[in-house]
Amino acid sequence: MLPNLNPKQLEKAMKKMGMSVDEIDAEEVLIKLRDGSQITISDPQVAKMNMQGQDSFQISGTVSEGQSEATESDIEMVVQQAGVSEDVAREALKSSGNDIAKAILSLQD
Repeated sequence: MLPNLNPKQLEKAMKKMGMSVDEIDAEEVLIKLRDGSQITISDPQVAKMNMQGQDSFQISGTVSEGQSEATESDIEMVVQQAGVSEDVAREALKSSGNDIAKAILSLQD
């Protein structure tokens, strides 16, 4: 992190400033974006930092991006509301960025 600085000394200095850092043993971190896509971080190193009552997280690892997949409950909702098959519902969700309302409306037109 910082050259020629003992990790114990760094931890002590951070504690003096009111900071605490905890390592979190995470397997995977998933960030869902508003556009329906997601960022997946595999084998992450996650640190939770608290400074003056405010939590923040630092995450590093192998990053991959893509569309999030529709859940079975999302698919079932579209099937029931639009009266279509699961395959049609799944395709409508995919084309609408997994927006349930848009998928249902697109199938009712």
